[in-house]
Amino acid sequence: MNRFRKLVYATLAAGTLAGLLLFVVQQFTIFPLIEKAELYESAAQKSDAHHHEDEGWRPADGFERTAFTALTTIVSAIGFAALLFGIAGLVPMKLNWRRGLLWGLAAFACVDLAPSLGLPPQPPGTAVADLYARQGWWVFTVLSTAAGLWLLLNRRRSVPIRLIGVLPLILPHAIGAPFPQGSSAVPTTLIHQFAFLSILTTGMFWLVLGAVGGLFYTRSGYVEAQQHIR
Repeated sequence: MNRFRKLVYATLAAGTLAGLLLFVVQQFTIFPLIEKAELYESAAQKSDAHHHEDEGWRPADGFERTAFTALTTIVSAIGFAALLFGIAGLVPMKLNWRRGLLWGLAAFACVDLAPSLGLPPQPPGTAVADLYARQGWWVFTVLSTAAGLWLLLNRRRSVPIRLIGVLPLILPHAIGAPFPQGSSAVPTTLIHQFAFLSILTTGMFWLVLGAVGGLFYTRSGYVEAQQHIR
């Protein structure tokens, strides 16, 4: 089993397990807050005479919604795992659960933590900025944070070069995230609770994804060695 096959194995196994864990945890933390926020949003829409109900398809409440949520969570987790271990595979170092944990921590900082400083996770019914503006700022923040960490943590470079990595870390926040438009129908306490739990659960997800992926990568190498001996 070559390095590519081991990375694929780690991606599928870690993505599935971490995605399933994230779904279960959010089932008791995030989803109840979403349901509360939807009640506030629905009440605000009913009081708005100019509001038109969206006719787009959505899964029915109950089993259908839960099943689709679980499926999309796991598929998204596998996609994130492919991105994480694809990048880790480009680095000439042996992957294990400790290094996987560090890779997961770095991914969390780039994908979730840094963008949330300007665009915190929000439940339904809150004021948000323009979609394209948010997406553009998020992508810029992720790439800028990744570049900053790469420079800052690269021990092969001189200290002055490594310190330059601070600039990409602060640049997106110096520019500023898009400003939300409109008003929120959801109480501030619920918004803050949602943001905190969202960041907490995604942090758990990335750490588990990295550590479990590194463990499966090492395990697949052990299985390969045993088969070779036989």
